[in-house]
Amino acid sequence: MSVKDDTLSEWERKQLLTALHSRLFWVGEEIPYSIEIKDKKCNLHERVWELINKDNITDEDRKHIEEYISYLREKEQEDETKLKTEKLTRKEAKAIFNETGGILRAIMDLREVEDGTVKMKEKEFHNIFFKERVAEARRWLRFLQDSGGLT
Repeated sequence: MSVKDDTLSEWERKQLLTALHSRLFWVGEEIPYSIEIKDKKCNLHERVWELINKDNITDEDRKHIEEYISYLREKEQEDETKLKTEKLTRKEAKAIFNETGGILRAIMDLREVEDGTVKMKEKEFHNIFFKERVAEARRWLRFLQDSGGLT
């Protein structure tokens, strides 16, 4: 990066693009709260959250999910093209990079909603969480008994 103009160097550009294509890059990324797709503002985070928490996914929901994924793919490609070709500052590039990561995360979450794996993962998480809480309570009881706090 040039110190004088803060322009993204080719090396930095390649680093960002490589990171976007790395396996599981989207894990831990935050879904953007709002995003502009086809000149319309979409409350992406809210919509994905609604679908994740919905008890039953209807055929209509599945249709919408496919539409959202299609739009998000287009937006992801648009952002990636910007990263590849446009003259950007480091700050602009990082913002596009983060947005793209959030979009990829949204796509993965929507796919899991669509195929039902999100509910299986949620149930598995709650089972593990419950078992850990029980184990922690037992450790505390044992500690208290060993230290003479309980008789």
